[in-house]
Amino acid sequence: MTDPVPPPADDATSSLPRRTTPTWEVELLISGVAIFAMLQLPGWLDARFFDLSARLDSDWSQLLFLLYVYLMCCALTLAATFAIHLLLRAQWIAVVGMHSVFPGGIHWDRLRIGPIQRGIEAARYGDAGSSIDRADNRATVVFAVGVALATTYLLISVLVIALFGLVFGLQEILGTPLHVGTTLGYLAAAVVLPLFLAGLVDRRLGERLRRDGWAARLLDVLFRAYARLGLSQRASNPTFTLLSSHGGDRLTQTATVLLMLAVAMIVGLVAFANMNSRFPGNYAGFPEFADARHTLASAHYDDERNPLQDTAAFIPSAISTGSYLRLTVPYIPTRDASGLHDCTGPAAGADSAFACLRRMHAVTLDGKPLDPVPYEIGSDPRTDRPALVAMIDVRALAPGRHELQVARAGAELHDDADGHDGNAAESWRIPFWR
Repeated sequence: MTDPVPPPADDATSSLPRRTTPTWEVELLISGVAIFAMLQLPGWLDARFFDLSARLDSDWSQLLFLLYVYLMCCALTLAATFAIHLLLRAQWIAVVGMHSVFPGGIHWDRLRIGPIQRGIEAARYGDAGSSIDRADNRATVVFAVGVALATTYLLISVLVIALFGLVFGLQEILGTPLHVGTTLGYLAAAVVLPLFLAGLVDRRLGERLRRDGWAARLLDVLFRAYARLGLSQRASNPTFTLLSSHGGDRLTQTATVLLMLAVAMIVGLVAFANMNSRFPGNYAGFPEFADARHTLASAHYDDERNPLQDTAAFIPSAISTGSYLRLTVPYIPTRDASGLHDCTGPAAGADSAFACLRRMHAVTLDGKPLDPVPYEIGSDPRTDRPALVAMIDVRALAPGRHELQVARAGAELHDDADGHDGNAAESWRIPFWR
């Protein structure tokens, strides 16, 4: 006698619903593999930013900063997107699995809730297939929106590079220095404004324009040109276009702007924390002296400093045991180049530039000027950046506390980046002991 054949199980509980997103396996693969790279990328970007920012002048530093912000926004957006997507996909898998374990679905009459709440919850939940579909769709939408946002940041980065290229090209053509930030703003407006005005005219008057008229042909040329350059939001970002057409154009654009602002604020806080050792933390009551008195800043000691972020003058250690004390003053273009240009002019030779740098970074030991300062041309061995190096004779110093003071160039503009001590003093104070 053969056993009776069991009745077929409900499709919603025995297998994935037919409406399941066909890309779910690829989404999981991309998120699972890429999340580890995205979590490592912000640290790599921080290291590259601080290394390059100490090597570039003020003009190139503006380009570097903008690229750092946009690329960091892209990395954080992708990292958060992949993490949230994996969590939502795990929730979706849990929903599918639980409905397989309990094919009868939720028994609402067995829950300790009243009839009104039961009716609301049951109506919101629907059936098993609807529950699985909602979990599936949430994961896919989060994945798509995150990738679209990251793509937007990359497009902006490419546009910034192109505009900076135009700025530097204009400087060469005109033969005169331009204010890079202001010129960049004008160029960005010149690029974006025509597209904005063309879209406004098309929405308001497009239906009334003759298709063979000059106005319609001009709009057609503009829209095609911007689409080819990848600057048309509708053409270059079909994900947002699809989402806007179903979720509301104004709502989608508002949510996008708010998300981008939130990511930018997070990136700003991260950058501020990297440049300020007292943030985050409740250190408002801790004493801080404007002239760095009684301050042992780790940036001034090679065995304590962060070589990528700290650009202040430094000595090997707070305790000097040898006959000579090595003082290293890194050359930082954003700090030193303008003073060097004012001192020597644009076509200075090596001798005059060296003499100027020696004057800019004069040294006193225990209040007595070292004249001349025994500077040589050297480098910072841990970052390979050029630097002034002085071997100071300390054989005659008595045991105890001593202090070097090294004059700073541009101290008022580069206080936190140079010593993390938050002061705008005109010289670095470097205490040491014999």
